[in-house]
Formats: sequence, structure tokens, C-alpha cells
Amino acid sequence: MRGHDETALLRRMVEIASVTGDEDRLARLLVDDMAALGFRAHRDAAGNAVGELGGPDGPLILLLGHLDTVPGDLPVQERDGKLYGRGTVDAKGPLATMIWAARRAWARCDARLMVVGAVGEEGSSPGAHHLAGTVRPDAVVIGEPSGLGTVVLGYKGIVRWSVDVTRPGSHTSSPGPRAVEVAADHWETVRRQLAADCGGRSAFDRPIPALVALHGDLTHARAEISCRVPVGFDRDGFLEGLRELAGPDTLTVAESLPAVRSPRTDPVVSALRAGIRRHAGTPTDKVKLGTSDMNVVGPVWNVPIAAYGPGDSRLDHTDEEHLDLAEYLTAIDVLATAVEELALAPSLAGTGPRAAGAGAGRETVR
Repeated sequence: MRGHDETALLRRMVEIASVTGDEDRLARLLVDDMAALGFRAHRDAAGNAVGELGGPDGPLILLLGHLDTVPGDLPVQERDGKLYGRGTVDAKGPLATMIWAARRAWARCDARLMVVGAVGEEGSSPGAHHLAGTVRPDAVVIGEPSGLGTVVLGYKGIVRWSVDVTRPGSHTSSPGPRAVEVAADHWETVRRQLAADCGGRSAFDRPIPALVALHGDLTHARAEISCRVPVGFDRDGFLEGLRELAGPDTLTVAESLPAVRSPRTDPVVSALRAGIRRHAGTPTDKVKLGTSDMNVVGPVWNVPIAAYGPGDSRLDHTDEEHLDLAEYLTAIDVLATAVEELALAPSLAGTGPRAAGAGAGRETVR
């Protein structure tokens, strides 16, 4: 039966719960399974599952997926050609696609291939941050659901922060500021300032703030806020303004990542489009309003990069999460062809292994 081994691996992966912070069992399974498929497989210092194929002299093509999922104990079942379960779409399907595509392409291209199942992508991305400082690839595919015929060019960045407010106790008839009102005013000020700067731009090209939580009383309060930010957004200047706005109150930055966007002429984008054209019809591309590990590694490595994987991202984190198995098997064909095309790309010719660089990268703009 076509795809029996490929489907069996994916099902084993989905049957192992791997909520962020609890990826160890799945990582061990993948190391064993990749080793059985001929990979040089191991766990790195961050706990990532790493598999390598090919010699040391060719360009390094990195296929970077992630092991973890959001919480949610969904029954794993196959029905009507679809596999249901937590992580089928986000993002065990894309990661399994990478494993099989690398194995298939290995015999037909002169490149070093590395597949990584990273830990913590749904959290603070410790796996990707570790890779950014220890590996230096020549090209990268990020394993996220894009849909069979679509390449993801980029993701919005994010700034997440909280402000903790303390005020002296007072009667509600007192004219003095109350802690919960101050926290609410902080949010309203940020919202108004960002709205005034939108200028009718698209959702990807403008900041989108969200009040995540607001709780407190007259004396103590906290506002938790998230803002999706566009390419080129001045995060440092924005954070400086937030600190000035908070004044004597405590502002804590939980996360700050830049937006990333590759051009359609990017070699990884071109290779993925070639794979789609050969196996799945006319390719399309899109950008996403969320973030991924592409936001972590892209600005550091500053190499050709894009995201691809089977699955409908509208099913991410839902109780209906499932993956069409025919799409999954065709996506393996697409990605294997893309890896072969990428290994032959003139921009990668003559490249080889390089030491990891710690220098700042740039945001890629169309």
C-alpha cells in the first residue's frame, strides 16, 4: 500500500502527547526512527531531535519543524482518509513530511541534509534559539502548515508585555487614580496610538495589539498585552515608549521577535514552487499573521528561507485538528523535489559547512 510506512510514522508521532515542555518521549522516538531510516540521529543540548544525511562537504539544507503541541487530549483516529489528533496539522504532519522528503532526496542530491524537530516552538522557542547559535545552514525550510500548493513567505513579529500597577488604597469617591484604572488606561493609550498609525494598511503590514488579560482592584492591577508587528517595525523604540508610558509602574517584556518576509525570488521559495508545480498544480504564496521559529532563526542566519507543510492552518489548536493523508503523501513528493532543486541552486553552489555566526541578521523584505 502506497504510503504505509509514511503514514505509520506520522500516526506514531501523533499518538505520543508532546505538549510544550514534555517533548522527551517523542524526541526519543524520532531519534530511533530516523536512525532506522539511515539518518545519523541524536538529541542536541536543547533536547531537539536531529537527523543528518549526506557528507560534510555540500551545502547544508536544514528542514526545521517542531515537536511540541498546545494542550488538548484528542482521540487519534483515521477516518475517511484523514488522520485526526492533536498535532496532525501543527506541526507533526509537516515534520514527518520533512523526514521522508529528506530520506527520498538524499540519494539524488549532493547536499548535507539536516532534519530537526525542535522543542518549545509553542512557547519561547528554546530549541530554535539553541540552533540559531550552534548551526549555520545555507538554506532553510520551516515545517509549518501552509497547504499542499502554497508557500509561506513570512510571519508577523510579536511584542508581548505586562504592566503591574500599585496605588495607595482609597475610597471610591476619592479623585485619585485607582490601580485597575491606570492599567486600563495603559492599554487604551497603546491601542489608540497604534490605531492612529495604521493608515489603511493590510493586516500583515500594520501593528495589531490585543489585550490578553486585565485583572486587579483599587490597589493592585495587571494588564497583559500582545502586539503583532510588521516588517521594519521599530521594536526597540516601541518598548522605550512603553517604559515611558508605564512610568513608576513595572513593565515586563515577555517576548520580542521581528517580523520576517522572504521575496518570491528567494531560492527556497523558488524550489518549493517548482516542487508544487511538478506534483500539485499551480503554486501560490501567502504571509501569516502569527509567528513561528522562522522569526527566531531567520534574522540570525540571513539565508534563503520559507515555510511549507501539509495541512489547513485554520485547524491549528482546534478540537477538529486533522490532516488529509493523501495531501500528506503528496507533500512529501513536493518537498523531496524542492530539496533536490535547492541543492542545485546557483546561489548554493560552492557553499559548505560554516561556523555559526552570532552577528545580527536583517529582516527580509519583498
